[in-house]
Amino acid sequence: MISSAEYGSHTWELLVTVDHQHEEVQKEFVLRVTGDLHIGGVMLKLVEQIKIPQDWSDYALWWEQKKCWLLKTHWTLDKCGVQADAKLFFTTQHKMLRLRLPNMKTVRLKVSFSSVVFKAVSDICKILNIRRSEELSLLKQSEDALKKKKKKDKNSKEPVTEDILNLCDSPVSSGLSGSPGLYSKTMTPIYDPISGTPASSTITWFSDSPLTEQNCSILALSHPNCSPETLAEMYQPRTLADKAKLNAGWLDSSRSLMEQGILEDDQLLLRFKYYTFFDLNPKYDAVRINQIYEQARWAILLEEIDCTEEEMLIFAALQAYHVSKLSLSSEAQDFTCESEVDEVEAALSNLEVTLEGGNTSNILEDITDIPKLADNLRLVRPRKLSLKAIKPYWFVFKDTSVSYFKNKESALGEPIEKLNLKGCEVVPDVNVAAKKFGIKLLIPVADGMNEVYLRCENENQYARWMAACVLASKGKTMADSSYHPEVHKILSFLKMKNWTMSPQAVSDPESIDMKPECFVSLRYTKKYKPKQLAARILEAHQNVSQMTLVEAKLRFIQAWQSLPEFGLSYYIVRFKGSKKDDVLGVSYNRLIRIDIATGDPITTWRFSNMKQWNVNWEIRQVAIEFDQNVFIAFTCLSADCKIIHEYIGGYIFLSTRSKDQNETLDEDLFHKLTGGQE
Repeated sequence: MISSAEYGSHTWELLVTVDHQHEEVQKEFVLRVTGDLHIGGVMLKLVEQIKIPQDWSDYALWWEQKKCWLLKTHWTLDKCGVQADAKLFFTTQHKMLRLRLPNMKTVRLKVSFSSVVFKAVSDICKILNIRRSEELSLLKQSEDALKKKKKKDKNSKEPVTEDILNLCDSPVSSGLSGSPGLYSKTMTPIYDPISGTPASSTITWFSDSPLTEQNCSILALSHPNCSPETLAEMYQPRTLADKAKLNAGWLDSSRSLMEQGILEDDQLLLRFKYYTFFDLNPKYDAVRINQIYEQARWAILLEEIDCTEEEMLIFAALQAYHVSKLSLSSEAQDFTCESEVDEVEAALSNLEVTLEGGNTSNILEDITDIPKLADNLRLVRPRKLSLKAIKPYWFVFKDTSVSYFKNKESALGEPIEKLNLKGCEVVPDVNVAAKKFGIKLLIPVADGMNEVYLRCENENQYARWMAACVLASKGKTMADSSYHPEVHKILSFLKMKNWTMSPQAVSDPESIDMKPECFVSLRYTKKYKPKQLAARILEAHQNVSQMTLVEAKLRFIQAWQSLPEFGLSYYIVRFKGSKKDDVLGVSYNRLIRIDIATGDPITTWRFSNMKQWNVNWEIRQVAIEFDQNVFIAFTCLSADCKIIHEYIGGYIFLSTRSKDQNETLDEDLFHKLTGGQE
């Protein structure tokens, strides 16, 4: 009964459901409260009424109707807007979550369901020993992939038991901070930089962590491939619209898991969302390098990214006859010579992808004369009603422009045409076996893209001109410090493609040990018989057989980065004023409007030319302003516009990173750039 004093006061009843495991104790409690009682006082009253002696420190109040946590314990019920009709849930903030990693292994661990996803991913990466957590995020599996999985489970006669790595006893997942030694610049190397196995000096660290030496090897080393039958049962996007569906499920980094409808023991995908792999170091990043390699490998096998037959064979050679073998054998431990460590670190320096506006070039290089290229090349212009016109000209490359003349003698006069490459798309058009070294340029013009092909005579000429074109498209000249590493990277990739058949390779008995069809996409298993595939992969293997394990993975990542579609995340959008849908490709340095029917790029806009962007949250429209009074606006049809907004802000945030900074991230800046004002 309520006393008359209570009845006349401003108190009211609040229903709270408690999430506990004691069956003999009731779960619903009615508290008598006033509007000026703070959240901490509500929890204290509740715990006193429950009368169960246990640690309640991880518990907090969840407001079911509003889908939000009441974490500001000093706020009153009135300030939070809580009234008598509110249904509150007193539950733990850290709950179990299943995560599918890029290597398709599933881990089960405790994650904060009350922290924003950005912070939750940071904690997850500390458990898994992955540096640079800002490059990763959590993704819901696409509906098409889930449908295919359900169909596969339905058709399989035996129940599918998933092998789950349990990391639920983690100090980080219990709300404690991760080992600071993991992120110290002066620490002892955690991994052998050649084999990727835990260094002997860090075995003591692993003994205090859920990431035991055995678990670490599961995350840091590659394991045997799945069968072709399993590959066939996995979801593979066929069109640009299918690829757009893959990117629709990214979680909002500025909201918690619980606020986004994620429940305890749900499964999410942990993936590299931003394709700017900063400061890779084999001494500390064995898990990170392996997971990037695995994400690249599966993207190629499932044809989420397109590549030529020649490139597919290189990827197959690197993973099938090298990475898989070295991961399975103890030979990986034997490569310990110091010169090879330096080679791996040199390869890493080529891997770094920095956005425009990152580190400025050396001042001395900027004040010297800008180098230029001059050579005989062939120009190819596609014509709609006739054959392609191929003509030789004298080309001169200076600053960020290419000019061409009738011959070398006329180069002092006016050029036939001058092509400004700033903001253009540069696509390799190469077939090493056929001695074809072409550069496809898609140059922005008022009504779309102007298509031009340059044909080079040999590898060296191609590497110099291709590197110059790539830099010019980013607004950089050949005086930039990245020019020579870019030339070297292109040459090393061409060298991998340039193989010759040896009689010993075909008769190699090891080709029988592995199924070659496990290492290429389904398109090529349908095109060639297993013996033909094995022979062709062994041909390609001749150029990669001397690499160490980590170097082979880095070469694989580097080759993946060289693909024209690398780093593009697709979304179906409707541009303002347009009557049809288009595809928008979001990359680390640009946005590309793509024709949804043909897949051809229509226009490119670079982040370096962007002045501002904003979102009209009422009509869910993204508006962007670029230099030279260029305005674009679009609504997103395949996902929430917040995802694209976060992608743009996230890439700009990542461009502010530098090696001079300590490794703490400016989380407030990230949320300022990506959060939005909904």
